[in-house]
Amino acid sequence: MRGYKTAQVVDTQIQTAIALRPDFVTLTAGMNDIMRPRVDFGALKTALIGLVEPLTAAGTKVYVVPIPNIAGVSPAGPLINTRRLRLNAIYQHLVDFHGVLPLTNTTNSVFEDPRAWDEDRLHLATLGHERLACAAAASFGVPIDFDFLSPPEGPALERTAGTEAQWWWKHVRPWIYRRLTGKSSGDGRVAKRPELGPIVDE
Repeated sequence: MRGYKTAQVVDTQIQTAIALRPDFVTLTAGMNDIMRPRVDFGALKTALIGLVEPLTAAGTKVYVVPIPNIAGVSPAGPLINTRRLRLNAIYQHLVDFHGVLPLTNTTNSVFEDPRAWDEDRLHLATLGHERLACAAAASFGVPIDFDFLSPPEGPALERTAGTEAQWWWKHVRPWIYRRLTGKSSGDGRVAKRPELGPIVDE
């Protein structure tokens, strides 16, 4: 769920996910943990193991995507870089010892390009989602006929004092307020697709 820390994902989603009997699951938990002022990496590692083990025990393939370096995407990037590397090290531990599979490489890739990120600079934009879908397809053996990890041609995203001020006001200010009041952006949200169903090409 958006805004949830790993322990909250375990508490609220793991049993529902197992009940769906999915063939595979992509793991994105952990980023919300490292965005908090304090993070217990031992507890985070335990929570992530507790998240993947029930899935792999049920026969589900779990894929993880390493967190890219977002120094060129957000001013927060350099501030959390050490934490990002520690989270990626936990992900690697899951790959090495808990049957998790790496979905794609993110270093020096399109996922470090600001154009791949939404205006909040925390979630992927259309380009990022399209390229991540290509990476997933490629990992499942679907041939992709272009270098989906390379940034697209064209000018880089231009930032001005105005765009930076708007970002701080529209996204950083509410985030700080939620941290001060103990709220989450995931509060009150429900899953878009709580049950498995066919994908219809409209």
